[in-house]
Amino acid sequence: MIYSIKNDIFVFVKIRFCVMSEITLKVEKRTDFKRSISRTLRKSGFVPGIYYISGGENIAIKAPELSLRPVISTAESRVINLDIDGDIRQCVLKDVQFDPITSKLIHFDLIGLKEGEKIRVEVPVKLAGNPIGVKEGGLLQFIMHKLEVQCLPAHLPSHIDLEITPLGIGDSIKVSDIKLENIEFMDDEHTVVVSVVPPTVVVEETPAAATETPAEPEVITKGKKEEESE
Repeated sequence: MIYSIKNDIFVFVKIRFCVMSEITLKVEKRTDFKRSISRTLRKSGFVPGIYYISGGENIAIKAPELSLRPVISTAESRVINLDIDGDIRQCVLKDVQFDPITSKLIHFDLIGLKEGEKIRVEVPVKLAGNPIGVKEGGLLQFIMHKLEVQCLPAHLPSHIDLEITPLGIGDSIKVSDIKLENIEFMDDEHTVVVSVVPPTVVVEETPAAATETPAEPEVITKGKKEEESE
């Protein structure tokens, strides 16, 4: 929970997190690391990946693309019970790579969990409520959809909920405003996570032709004497 004063207005912001849920992922070890083999794997429906853990060996693995979808297609972080040829290890998803043209998943990284050792991972941020400032005409800016945290595996949240109803126009929540027990935020403390900004006013310019006074036509006259002399 946060109690703060912003723009001389007392603001109450509620913050909570949910403990990570678990999911099982079955993979196989890889022994050939040639690019041609990786391309063949992808064509056959598998995605190459790496499992690594602090102080331990890195293990090259592969997993069926369909099995990976529940792991990557979620707005929450999850503890993964990784089954490597029958050897069960706990880990979390560290990174995924997609093909820039086809957007197809081409690689994934998993980081192993060790009891008593802190890890650093990104945790999704979810917003709850409708800010007062938006009702008054302001615009909601959701800037940081994920925050990097460092904590013990037992304290790792699946996501962080921010109650934003009290935010008025000009109010914001920064990383430094978020206080959660047993969790350290690694992003810059001054980084704005979410804010309500004043509405954008568009001033239409009046066309120059409509504002300028049209010039009077030049009148050319000939005097009578001039005509007679011609």
